[in-house]
Amino acid sequence: MQPVPSTLWLTGLSAAGKTTVALAVAESLTARGVPCRVLDGDAVRKQLCSDLGFSRADRSENVRRVAQWCAQINNTGTWAIAALISPYRDDRERARQIVGASRFHEVHVATPLSVCEARDPKGLYRSARAGAISNFTGISDIYEPPQAPALSIDTGRQSMEACVAATLALLGMTIASARPAARLA
Repeated sequence: MQPVPSTLWLTGLSAAGKTTVALAVAESLTARGVPCRVLDGDAVRKQLCSDLGFSRADRSENVRRVAQWCAQINNTGTWAIAALISPYRDDRERARQIVGASRFHEVHVATPLSVCEARDPKGLYRSARAGAISNFTGISDIYEPPQAPALSIDTGRQSMEACVAATLALLGMTIASARPAARLA
């Protein structure tokens, strides 16, 4: 029996590897016939949330909209994999309530700031350090790490395969089969 379609909520700093993990997990699930949808923070900002900025209120609204979308996706029998910075604990808790606690799996992509800054694929950290970007998470705005995530991974220390395997194990699946793992009696 497959687990109930739920939401994997990947939270962490910019360039932590959230989207890379989300796409790899989605590829593994899709290859095994498990329907899923990735909601990438950057893409969501260009589509569903193009009217929002980066104030605390706008970030909260962004998370609320994505959580609503995840709940709708789950209700169609499809897994949702949200890859958003979602820096505030209260917003993530609200997302959990919207999706439903039993269907919400918070994954902290706990890659250190130094690693994220070294990656800096879009030059955002460099711009934030120069003062060109305000309210940038980890630099001029806070990131509140989850206090009790379902899973914590670090793409700076763990291979992508290990991150995907740990994420699938959280769901009771294995990377080899992506089917529910056998339960010991």
